[in-house]
Amino acid sequence: MKLSHRRQFLHLAVGAAVLPSVSRIARAQAYPSRPVRILVGYAAGGPLDTSGRLMAQWLSERLGQQFVIENRPGAGSNIATEAVARARPDGYTLLQASASNAWNAALYDNLNFDFIRDFAQIATVRRAGGILEVNPSIPARTVPEFIAYAKANPGVINFASTGIGSGTHVVGELFKIMTGVNLVHVPYRGEAPALTDLIGGQVQVFFSTLPGSIEFIRAGKLRPLAVTTAKRQGVLPDIPPLSDFLTGYEASGWSGLGAPKATPAEIVEKLNKEINAALADPKIKARLADLGGTPLVGSPADFGKLIADDTEKWGKVIRAANIKPE
Repeated sequence: MKLSHRRQFLHLAVGAAVLPSVSRIARAQAYPSRPVRILVGYAAGGPLDTSGRLMAQWLSERLGQQFVIENRPGAGSNIATEAVARARPDGYTLLQASASNAWNAALYDNLNFDFIRDFAQIATVRRAGGILEVNPSIPARTVPEFIAYAKANPGVINFASTGIGSGTHVVGELFKIMTGVNLVHVPYRGEAPALTDLIGGQVQVFFSTLPGSIEFIRAGKLRPLAVTTAKRQGVLPDIPPLSDFLTGYEASGWSGLGAPKATPAEIVEKLNKEINAALADPKIKARLADLGGTPLVGSPADFGKLIADDTEKWGKVIRAANIKPE
């Protein structure tokens, strides 16, 4: 091969090797070139929906295209999740994922998707805990006192939840497993009716969200015993975590952003970078605190590990408690 021909060949070979990386960079720089949908598996107005809208607004302002929230409630968020799993993996259909996606793998036997296998994890957004609270008619003022009271009155205390297989249900079942108490599960269709009956005394204990209960706690209508997170919460600094009394107890929800599995890595990385920037913003932090949560900064790999760990953890609880969806 002549020298000039060899040089030409080498230039072509190098150019061919560089083209894929240049194409990936160009694709990331061009994204998004049209509006992006974020599907939320719950009705508008709740903490998950609100935090999703907060991120959508941030991404819209930072990336110059509209990120639009689309609510598709039903089947414990599985309707929205399946729709995203089947969407084109181009970064224009995303999922507002939550902890329910992790335990749904054990709760439902016939899902048409695998949340770990069929999704690309983009970024975590927030972590939020619950609170173990009782009607003031219950004489217990501490967790040990409540456990002793429940053991002295097996099958008498009614334990509310926001539905079979909901977060407020499975965290309560974990408490029952770890303490050996016998509480009667009473499912409701949402937090508001559960709180109404808790205040009215029809049920006596509830693992509620902080935003839903905080004003009733401040008014003295409900008595908080412990938070479900590993650490104390800023809105209730005097209330201890359950782990102070039950070693290893931790139950917190989370939210994050996911996409169909084959979504280009450079788009995932771009969105992860922007969301982590949002979580460092003081205004975003304050708004998440209002929703009873804290920023959960991490990489896509961190998000993947969180999902895998929670899927295993809550799967064990669901199977041990023999929870079946309605």
